[in-house]
Amino acid sequence: MHRAPAAEATRSQRWLAWLSFGLAGLAVAILLVFAGLRSLVMVAVVLAGAVVTLTAAYLFLSRRGVVRWLSLAVVVLAPIGVIIGHAIAGLLWVAILAVAVWVLAGVTARLALAGDGKTDWRMPEYPARPHAAHPFLIMNPRSGGGKVGKFDLKRKAEGLGAEVFLMEGPEDVDVAAVARDAVARGADLLGVAGGDGTQALVAEVAAEHGIPFVVVTAGTRNHFALDLGLDRDDPAASLEALSDGVELHVDLGVIGGQTFVNNASFGAYAEVVQTPEYRGDKVGTTLQLLPDLLQGHEGARLTAQADGTRIEAPQALLVANNPYGMGDVAGLGRRARLDGGILGVVGVTVGSAAQAVGLLRGGHATGLSVLTTREIEVTADAPQIPVGIDGEAVRLPTPVKCAIRPGALRVWVPRHRPGVPQPKPEMDWGRLRHLAFSR
Repeated sequence: MHRAPAAEATRSQRWLAWLSFGLAGLAVAILLVFAGLRSLVMVAVVLAGAVVTLTAAYLFLSRRGVVRWLSLAVVVLAPIGVIIGHAIAGLLWVAILAVAVWVLAGVTARLALAGDGKTDWRMPEYPARPHAAHPFLIMNPRSGGGKVGKFDLKRKAEGLGAEVFLMEGPEDVDVAAVARDAVARGADLLGVAGGDGTQALVAEVAAEHGIPFVVVTAGTRNHFALDLGLDRDDPAASLEALSDGVELHVDLGVIGGQTFVNNASFGAYAEVVQTPEYRGDKVGTTLQLLPDLLQGHEGARLTAQADGTRIEAPQALLVANNPYGMGDVAGLGRRARLDGGILGVVGVTVGSAAQAVGLLRGGHATGLSVLTTREIEVTADAPQIPVGIDGEAVRLPTPVKCAIRPGALRVWVPRHRPGVPQPKPEMDWGRLRHLAFSR
């Protein structure tokens, strides 16, 4: 694919790029000056320790019995052994200093690559008009450990003119039906104080009718709210969207006709959360089931295809409403924007310890597939497969199709909110070199 020419560097970017190269050179110099030829042994030991630790971690997850617990011991002891080895050789302080300088080089490099802060990484805001005459909010008193009651959300919402429906009682509530009934009675805004699964169900109704949607951060994790830039520590602050808000046009994901606001997961995670024992013992159930899932003895064999790219037999597959930042090998992080009109796809295929070690290469690992698309189809050697949709476990008939609905949802958020931090740029040494030497 043709790449557009890189923009000229600003003066600050140029100096930061130079500083990052200087610090990287200083880190190498520290090793050579204070450790000499032993620096090569230091680097080799650190790399070997990382390989041994990751291999042991894979065996811990994919095996049972004695092998599992011996592997856990190696996971704990290998890094300690590396540290002790450096200390015995009198080189621990050299390693710590070199690593600290190298980390600082990475920080300055990312600051240079981040540019002058004028890049278009924030979602555009629109006036929240007209004023909602009949806002309707659904609140789950049990969500987030009782945040609805703790922050007095019902009373505060009613004080702003909203009608509030509390999901009380032991029986399940069809929140989509409640939302549709509210719209039929004249509601011109819908909102949810609850988890992401409930958010998605009501957001679908709001999108169908083209009315605004408000997210109140009363869930446990609030991933959707986090990526909207809302305050997760103060759910009541979300209600300011009713009186002093702005509008964001947000994409929605669709899987098998059902809406998701965050992601849909296939494979090992989806298989584990389907089991009845998972709710009562998450760690124990996961450790019990993972070996058979990772070795292919249990679970359906998946295949995903999008835009001519085929992902064969992934143990885990994540389809996200807009891509997550690549801050870790799993591809999970923050989404600075939810209006890109694309799905983010991450597939992980780890069938051996060697492939697990390969994940050290990050986005270039052979066992890691990362792509973006507008549609993806997941097939399997089973008529139905488990899927985790915004954390809720369901079973869907195959093939399962996922798509994106660009700008489908009008979300009202408070004008004054924490916001989303600027995404960290991907490390690109070629671009960094251009910044350093451009005039």
